[in-house]
Amino acid sequence: MYENPEKILIAGNQKSNIRMKKKLLWGGISIAGLVIIVLGWEFINTLGRTQLQINIHQNKELIYLSTFAEPPQFAIWLEDPETHRLMTVFVTHRVAVGDWEGKANVPVALPRWFELFKVNKHGEADAEKVPPLVVTGATPKDDYFSVRAEVKPGSKWICWVEMNLAGDFNDAFPQEDIQNFKVDEFSNGQPALLYWAEVKAEEGRVFDFELAGKSIWDNGKTRVESVSEGITTAQSVFDEMNIEVIQPKPKLIDRNRM
Repeated sequence: MYENPEKILIAGNQKSNIRMKKKLLWGGISIAGLVIIVLGWEFINTLGRTQLQINIHQNKELIYLSTFAEPPQFAIWLEDPETHRLMTVFVTHRVAVGDWEGKANVPVALPRWFELFKVNKHGEADAEKVPPLVVTGATPKDDYFSVRAEVKPGSKWICWVEMNLAGDFNDAFPQEDIQNFKVDEFSNGQPALLYWAEVKAEEGRVFDFELAGKSIWDNGKTRVESVSEGITTAQSVFDEMNIEVIQPKPKLIDRNRM
């Protein structure tokens, strides 16, 4: 006696669906297991590691009062106090590549960083000290900015930050000095300010920055001077700055190791 073909077809479909569900189930379990293994490995990989997180708050009100109302250009770098080895942690893209709207380089913007890291007449950066595509970035426009660099636990560093807000003119640093027949060619305004902090990479510690002085570009050389009375609003462009020593969070791709 022949079975109903329709029943046979339905039964076949049911078996096929069951097999498919089993495959999907085992596939899901395999993927989940792989994810757990990877995340577990990444968690283990963070143990014993230390990062310096540099935190900066930009005063947008002062920035908007400048002639161009654009965020400041700045650079952050680390210095080993014993070997004096240098490594840029972050530098705004315009400074790093010399993108100054028709001008190849404007060393007066960040004189100290330019002197330390630019190595030829074209203003190209030292590839060992400024790895391409890793530390450079667009000028941050948000109020808060943070960037991290991985260091050896317990190691000591000096962290430097140099900042310049273009077009922040005042009486001491005018756009046109009529009495002395001078014009601020690069619309620099008040000179770049240099901050520093001595850091020991012990997890949980927080270090504040101190104002080291103003950096001046003078005939191809940089000199750092104490901050004079003529520096006004520039001192408040970065109104909060500190360094937190933290343990990194698990991450599949981590480009912050030093």
